[in-house]
Amino acid sequence: MTRCCQPQPTESTSPSRHKWLSLVLLTTGAILSVLVIERSEAAESSRKPNIVLIMADDLGFADLGCYGSEIQTPNLDRLAANGLRLSQFYNTAKCHSSRVSLLTGVYCDQAGSASLSRGATIAEVLSKAGYLTAMVGKWHLSKQPTDFGFDRYWGHLSGATNFFTGDNTFRLNGEQWEVPETLNGRPFYTTNAIGDFALQFLDEASESEKPFLLYVAFNAPHYPLQAPKEAVKKYDGVYDAGWDEIRRERHQRQIESGLLPAKWKLSPRPDHIPAWEELADDEQQWEADRMEVFAAMVDVLDQNVGRIVDDLKQKDALDNTLFLFCSDNGACPFERTRGRNLKPWNPKSYWTYDASWAHAGNTPFRLYKQNQHEGGISSPLIAHWPDGLKTEPGSIVRQPGHLIDFMATFIDVADAKYPTQIGDRKIDPLQGRSLLPIFHGQTRQPHENLYFHFGTDRALRQGDWKLVSAKRGRWELYNLADDRTELHDLADQHPERVQQMSAQWFEMAENLDRLKGRQLAPVRDELTPLNFRKSTRNQLKPKRKK
Repeated sequence: MTRCCQPQPTESTSPSRHKWLSLVLLTTGAILSVLVIERSEAAESSRKPNIVLIMADDLGFADLGCYGSEIQTPNLDRLAANGLRLSQFYNTAKCHSSRVSLLTGVYCDQAGSASLSRGATIAEVLSKAGYLTAMVGKWHLSKQPTDFGFDRYWGHLSGATNFFTGDNTFRLNGEQWEVPETLNGRPFYTTNAIGDFALQFLDEASESEKPFLLYVAFNAPHYPLQAPKEAVKKYDGVYDAGWDEIRRERHQRQIESGLLPAKWKLSPRPDHIPAWEELADDEQQWEADRMEVFAAMVDVLDQNVGRIVDDLKQKDALDNTLFLFCSDNGACPFERTRGRNLKPWNPKSYWTYDASWAHAGNTPFRLYKQNQHEGGISSPLIAHWPDGLKTEPGSIVRQPGHLIDFMATFIDVADAKYPTQIGDRKIDPLQGRSLLPIFHGQTRQPHENLYFHFGTDRALRQGDWKLVSAKRGRWELYNLADDRTELHDLADQHPERVQQMSAQWFEMAENLDRLKGRQLAPVRDELTPLNFRKSTRNQLKPKRKK
């Protein structure tokens, strides 16, 4: 036996050396385990879907091509054709309250209204689930997005802004941002700038390798009605036929496409809107002109949606992105035009439209932004998610949904947790229900009650039954399965149901939404007169005498 094959009594075989080697191996193993876990968590995080949530401002139910409009919205139409549309999706009928519900998954005053003092935001919840969170556009709540969980933000804190010159509330990641005359080689226009910063944040998200939430809050087509000249000229003459004809055409397209059933009759033009034929020629021209601007604003919005979609395609991220598009309320009836003689591509202009075109925007429903009738609270909802939708492309879903459902949906798809406390904010219980079963082609458990309130307008939906009051006028009752355009008030035929549903509304208003004082005043015994349209003829500059 040779000695060369026997272990030699060197330092490496001493007891202390064995202990040292064991410690090194154990430590190395622990480090490798941590790296494996971190790598596994990163891989798991990368499989979570990205989320792009887009909200338009003052866009009516019928203002997109895929919801019946003549406005050219090919990018949104394409998302709908490859995804799904909801025909009974609801907002809160007003700008700031819809933003609160979208962000928190609870009703507006329940969340503390603009203060968000009792609500957690989708950014705060998804950040804890490993998401990079970014927002562009209109905030319209207290503080700013970077105070409520958003890692990135560009936009304006105000509720509305001049589209060409902006205002002093623009911020970039919490800091003041001065509006330039040009941005990225073209004249500044808020809608295009929203698209620019959306793409910038998508680049930053791609570099981070995290899943991302991108919330895009367009200010368009909220007044003032302002748009680049070439965008407006594209619609020259399109609205010369007037609102009555445009509304009939939109309704016909809604029926032919299968979006809405023919049994829901087109609601008639109300007394506060004149027939188109009653207008003088110069008034018809003025009315057609301002609707052309509105259409141009929606068109430019759609172009920027297309930029976001194309960027996601280039990043090979579109298939794994849950893409949602909605509106904050129905079309707006407020006549606030100043400078009617100025062109809408002049930054000093301030055009609006009124109830006349808003009535067409909300086809086929009644009433407008702020009202809790279907015209005020009905929103388009387009969902697109190639990796997640199990429905047939182009499907139309008739199950009711609400803005409060977004939070629950995102918690589902991101495997996130809803908090009970954030800092010193005690968070109210979640009210929304996940839309994920709908995306999987299933019938989800519906809301027992859908509660609506803004100002002195109120509503409650239970199944197919809806109780509604405008400006504290008497309760109206409708069976939406038969009559979603709210033409046949059944309150007198079902007084017990009116009593039960009104009691439920007051219970939720007081104990859930925390309303007080006049907001809890009983309704009147008769309908409240509603007046909206106001002429702007006296704002025309008189012609100079020769």
